[in-house]
Amino acid sequence: MKIVVIGGSGLIGSKLVAHLRRGGHEVVAASPSSGVNTLTGEGLAEALAGTEVVVDVANSPSFEDKAVLDFFETSGRNLLAAEAAAGVKHHVALSVVGTERLLESGYFRAKMAQETLIEAGTIPYTIVRATQFFEFLPSIAHLGTQGDTVRLTPAPMQPIASDDVATLLADVAVAAPAGGRIEIAGPERAGIAEMVQRYLTASGDARKVVADEGAGYFGAAVDERSLVPGDGPRIGETTFEAWFGRQKKGG
Repeated sequence: MKIVVIGGSGLIGSKLVAHLRRGGHEVVAASPSSGVNTLTGEGLAEALAGTEVVVDVANSPSFEDKAVLDFFETSGRNLLAAEAAAGVKHHVALSVVGTERLLESGYFRAKMAQETLIEAGTIPYTIVRATQFFEFLPSIAHLGTQGDTVRLTPAPMQPIASDDVATLLADVAVAAPAGGRIEIAGPERAGIAEMVQRYLTASGDARKVVADEGAGYFGAAVDERSLVPGDGPRIGETTFEAWFGRQKKGG
């Protein structure tokens, strides 16, 4: 089948495109660099012609509150309208576990707006909510760094490898629309402060992590439930140790 991956040149998109092509599908890696722009609508009609499934893994280039909201609302409206015109049968979108619990953050408000547009639309859909990627651990560390100390919340997370996200998205893309949300997560749950310390230690980084109950997560207060999935998530197989070992080998 023909599948269009919006954001097909990014971290998840590039892996997903490769995975689907290995499965024998006709895949279009759509992004502004390939002439497909969901903000302006440029190239959308041409890319979606004859398409059965669209997987949207695009992300905003700016996380500033207004910019990120404008991105997901404008992109979402343009994409869903183009899909309706092209007769697309399944819209898959990558979102974040706990979005509705983190609405103090402008980014999560924007993701919630994106989900709302999809749910209100006419295209059969599946929203895939993922936990944080292992690849985000350096950014989380940077967020809490003060000199040689990294101050982070001890609230739990259940991070997942981007390779596993791509694999699970590929399975969802070729299945029937769920008409709702699916959660995906990594195999191990640990506190954010603990997980980042493991990453820094493995990397030979001398910074020390201090667990701070008052530290938020990208502008939102978090607790024991904020960032972890509910019952029955799909679980990726890659552990932190296996993921980190691949990074050291360059893959």
